Amino acid sequence: MTQPSVVVLGSQEVGGNVCLSCLEAEGFRLIRPEGEKEARDPTETGNADVIVAVVPNVHPEQLLSATARLKRSGSQIPLIILVEGGSEDLAIAALRLGADDYFHVPQEEALFRQALRKIRESSAPNGVRPQTAMPQDALASPFIGDSPPMLDLRVRLSRIATTNMNVLITGETGTGKELAAIAIHRLSPRRNQLFTCINCAAIPDTLFESELFGYERGAFTGAIAARRGLLEGTHGGTVFLDEIGDLQPAGQAKLLRVIENKEIRRIGAKSTIIVDLRFVAATHQDLGSMIAQKTFREDLYFRLNVIRVQIPPLRSRRSDIPALLLHYIDELNSKEGRGVAEISDEVWECLMAYPWPGNIRELKNLVDAAYANSEGPRIRIEDLPEEFKNRAKECGAGGLAERELLLATLLCTKWNKSKAAEKLHWSRMTLYRKMVKYRIPKDH
Repeated sequence: MTQPSVVVLGSQEVGGNVCLSCLEAEGFRLIRPEGEKEARDPTETGNADVIVAVVPNVHPEQLLSATARLKRSGSQIPLIILVEGGSEDLAIAALRLGADDYFHVPQEEALFRQALRKIRESSAPNGVRPQTAMPQDALASPFIGDSPPMLDLRVRLSRIATTNMNVLITGETGTGKELAAIAIHRLSPRRNQLFTCINCAAIPDTLFESELFGYERGAFTGAIAARRGLLEGTHGGTVFLDEIGDLQPAGQAKLLRVIENKEIRRIGAKSTIIVDLRFVAATHQDLGSMIAQKTFREDLYFRLNVIRVQIPPLRSRRSDIPALLLHYIDELNSKEGRGVAEISDEVWECLMAYPWPGNIRELKNLVDAAYANSEGPRIRIEDLPEEFKNRAKECGAGGLAERELLLATLLCTKWNKSKAAEKLHWSRMTLYRKMVKYRIPKDH
């Protein structure tokens, strides 16, 4: 087998020592850039199988430049970043430019070595196949928007997915916790197995055991044939426990035993069945308070809360609202055969100022209602439900949120007016008018 090669950016101090020891242990041949030209463009050092950057030992400009050059050239060489201490912001910036992954050292040395093994296997001859990477839009498809909170969430979910650890997803109602669970499953090695969603609030306590564990013939009145439960049927896949905070104490105890022992017992059975499952749970409730009130088991909480993911509320990513609105309108146009394509400035201003306590779900319901009320190709303020307009007035947010959104977008685009208008789905004239309205200087 040809020995895979690696280019290392950054000094050998601290994180670099971990890097070099892992590379040597995994059988990689080191190519270290020596000249200034090579340091700026590591792709010119030869056909490397992977590039590893040690942050913060590597200069930020060198890392970002190397990342941009790789992606601009169409190179398929993976770029992995090793993060030491509080240098995560630089790694995330590189990820947004197209870097493939990053790991904290020395805490995540095992994960780094696992990534190296996959790269080594992909360079092996004789038809040895690496794990197939998911398309870039496989993770992006459940989520809409490119605000910093959502970009960070995508990066985090993609990293979590590669592990086999249980995950607890928290966030307000309507933020998209189930979409996050689906994204984790789609990007995981279990992607070709079943994803089973169990709504813990919807299953009656009397049916919980039979639904999850199944039963044998004659186990109780009406059990005329044996039946597999949901957990047994999902063997090898992912189980999503939605609204885990609503699960009754008896159900919590039964579920804990499954997670601890990796086995189930059908009702009426004498033997157990081994199951291979990954559990992803979600809740909008404060499980810490529930534990203090003795309504949620602390041991179950720690079994599920191995990795914690917090889904941001819509009000913290207002720059995604235009993309969400137009996405939902496009879906309705396709379904209803209409051509609604515009939203009045009054509607934009109202929606941007609203705090969205119901998050994405509330926004989707509002779009449905406004679309149904509209008569032409434009959604007007008159098309919004009266109940919503009354709530928006009570909030009294005025144009503050829209001004903050406009400023954030201008900063994000480095005050490029055309790019800012495109990102906000406004015309340039609308953008200039709002800059005047909010007294934002045109020249910067």
